[in-house]
Amino acid sequence: MQYLEVTFTVSPVSETANDIIAALAAELGFESFVESEQGTIGYVPINLYDEQALNEALADFPMPDTQVTFTTCEMEDKNWNEEWEKHFFEPIVVDSRCVIHSTFHKDYPKADFDIIINPQMAFGTGHHQTTRLIISYLLDIELSGKTVLDMGCGTSILAILASMRGAKALTAIDIDEWCVNNSIDNLALNDINNIKVFQGDASSLASEGPFDVVIANINRNILLADMQYYVARMNQGGEIYFSGFYESDLPMIQAEAERLGLRYISHRVEKEWTAAQFAL
Repeated sequence: MQYLEVTFTVSPVSETANDIIAALAAELGFESFVESEQGTIGYVPINLYDEQALNEALADFPMPDTQVTFTTCEMEDKNWNEEWEKHFFEPIVVDSRCVIHSTFHKDYPKADFDIIINPQMAFGTGHHQTTRLIISYLLDIELSGKTVLDMGCGTSILAILASMRGAKALTAIDIDEWCVNNSIDNLALNDINNIKVFQGDASSLASEGPFDVVIANINRNILLADMQYYVARMNQGGEIYFSGFYESDLPMIQAEAERLGLRYISHRVEKEWTAAQFAL
């Protein structure tokens, strides 16, 4: 899948403005963001990019004293391991219990769960708040012997952690062929053999499962559109974890979840990004 790199120039630059841009752009299909000295850089599949919608979203920017402009360029093929090593990807630790690093890292913290990720693309290293929030849930819940679905798996960090924590059978699905191929490589790096990975969307779920635990770290609009398909493949008493949206979107997510028979349990927030737990 080909991506556009969209560079947002923010004046004056602030973390709050960058977070708002990320929230607005995520609703339009942007998948990842990296902060820069001038603002933030976002990445979106070319087939999802809608310049008019982006202009309209930024026209209503809620910080009237902040100016936001953007430029776009089509991403060239790169050695993303090399790019992340040089510029972005530092080992991260979540809740002092899970460390995520790559094969090129020689000095990294030790933790109960050690996940090796070689990105091979621009996204999916676990640095985004939503990924860390789901990781924190997975570190706290009981997964032994359970079946797990990781929807929109990216590099399969979340599925890998669930397997390490005792899940017996897992399915990881992503619409992006890059993500599927990278996930397969990452499973081998971590010596994981109980995760089935394939390319697909919510329509792929009809013959999968049922699942005790569902993870869907995507974005608000896709969650709202596809939630019914996730719930249909859950075991009674199962749990589902949503992320990829702002705290202000939680009432909308909760309303749709409850309409489908889910019960709200809790939510966690980091810099306004939110993960929420529901049960069937």
